[in-house]
Amino acid sequence: MRIVHVVEPFASGVVTFVKSLVEHLPEDYHIVIHGERPEVMERAEVKKLFPPSQVKFIHWKSAQRGLHLVKDTRALFELYTILKRFRNVDAVHLHSSKSGFLGRLVCRWLNIKQVIYTPNGAPFLVKDSRVKRAVYKQLELIGNSFGGKVVCVSASEAEAYRNLGIQATYINNGTSSVKPVRNADYNQEKFTIAFSGRILAQKNPKRFNQIAEHFLLYPHVEFVWIGDGADRGVLTSPNIRITGWLLEDDVKRELSKASLYLSTADYEGLSFGVLDAMALSKPLILSNCIGNKDIIRYGLNGDLYDSIEQACTQILYYINNPFMLEAMGSYSKSLCSTEFNAASSAGNYRIAYAY
Repeated sequence: MRIVHVVEPFASGVVTFVKSLVEHLPEDYHIVIHGERPEVMERAEVKKLFPPSQVKFIHWKSAQRGLHLVKDTRALFELYTILKRFRNVDAVHLHSSKSGFLGRLVCRWLNIKQVIYTPNGAPFLVKDSRVKRAVYKQLELIGNSFGGKVVCVSASEAEAYRNLGIQATYINNGTSSVKPVRNADYNQEKFTIAFSGRILAQKNPKRFNQIAEHFLLYPHVEFVWIGDGADRGVLTSPNIRITGWLLEDDVKRELSKASLYLSTADYEGLSFGVLDAMALSKPLILSNCIGNKDIIRYGLNGDLYDSIEQACTQILYYINNPFMLEAMGSYSKSLCSTEFNAASSAGNYRIAYAY
């Protein structure tokens, strides 16, 4: 099977998603048409993460983040020129909202029928602007009229699309089992609360900072943000350590040292940071939002929270009852293998490509 992936944000979680599909579908050939986010990672570095024999990369030079009529029109026609060469492939998989909108329009022009759009975080769930939400909703509705199947990465994300009037199904994101990786400097006396991802408004670093400030009088409690981003300056609490962008093994090393995983996101698709933490046997304290709510099994692998005070209470529970970390973490790990498994996820996408 020959599969074309169209990826505007060639960085962070979307890269993890496409890389997992490529690695778990070794019998197939993948063509990755991609943009670039050099502030996160140069495309040459991203490409090194993929098995070279299975993948052909094509740089989508005009693709960029944000809405811009002139630049997006240029990107549209560049994508048309590229996809015109591959109209006889078995499937086109569009990743993220920008690729989903432009890609579905181009596929309609080229009469490509087997098209899948995976939002990886519905853009109309943004909370910082009512106008943005309205614009993104209209763009999703227009994009849906171009055709293709909407396949979300979690049940709650698919429900959000159906509530918008768009038929959608879902295939859970998945991760692979990993062994804990710890340096010699690992300090077992530290109680470390970690998050992994870009520092941007969607992840609500302000809320992360406010939670951290509640624990300034606890010298053994440390907060770690694994990643970087434009809103880095929001994380001002002195008990927060920002790692900057790390390679995959180093991310897992940081997660291995964590006592528990905290998400403050306003919405998610289904976070790979959370899934990696689960695979490393970490209990979870997650904001009660789309994407996050699909992962928590109350009293078994963690909790959801609706307020900063509630999150702090949950963290204090684990600080005062450290024996619960292992029990909850163990259930997180087993849940990954049964419900959030990378091989199963890739197999389900292969079925979706064929029908």
